Amino acid sequence: MIGSDGDAQVMPIDHLDLRLEPGSWDYAESRRAEVDAFFAAQAATNPALWNGRILVMARHQVADGVLTGRYRETDFASLLWWLRNGFPGEGVCNTFSMAALRAADGAFLLGRMASWTANAGRIYFAAGTPDLSDLRPDGTVDLSGSAMRELGEEMGVTHADVEVAAGWTGVFAGPRIALIREVRSPLGADALAARIRGFIASEERSELADVVVVRGPDEVDEAMPPFIRTYLLACWQRERSER
Repeated sequence: MIGSDGDAQVMPIDHLDLRLEPGSWDYAESRRAEVDAFFAAQAATNPALWNGRILVMARHQVADGVLTGRYRETDFASLLWWLRNGFPGEGVCNTFSMAALRAADGAFLLGRMASWTANAGRIYFAAGTPDLSDLRPDGTVDLSGSAMRELGEEMGVTHADVEVAAGWTGVFAGPRIALIREVRSPLGADALAARIRGFIASEERSELADVVVVRGPDEVDEAMPPFIRTYLLACWQRERSER
């Protein structure tokens, strides 16, 4: 994931209606020479960077608790160039899902990205940019499956290990929409963190350098992008109001 800046709006989302539509990301294609030169420079510094096919949201709306969105196919180089150059052009959003892993004692567990990734040192929930593997046969985009796949790949936590919340929290932060779903483990934070660290150590090339346990506002870290900090603070504020 790429970091976010600016103000964010938090909104409950009951249902996702997301599909891939025909066509490319026209603006990025019109700047192809710039995109390719940028990515070549990035890859020269970090040869591990991946440039596969991914999905960006071309248009969306929220009504009656439903986020309706239509994706277009592009490459990761275009997305990275767009994010690193201040989101030029108009219309698209980087819309992705995240699994907010929570222990039985209420602590959240996030991952610190490994040094070889595009976001080295940053702290995120398990997440990934939607790609072609997230497409169902009917053309819908499965962001729930995407979040759970990333949770397994990054932390070794599977669907069988957690209870998945019914709805989503949408954090709308300028050109990014983070769709976050809480997943709750029956393990306490210390036991869950130890298990995840064991998984990280077992990986030949883990995406994560470590797991980060966050129990309250005082432990929110500047290495977290603003939309994650916004989500965490909103969760704790809501829970205080419900007591």
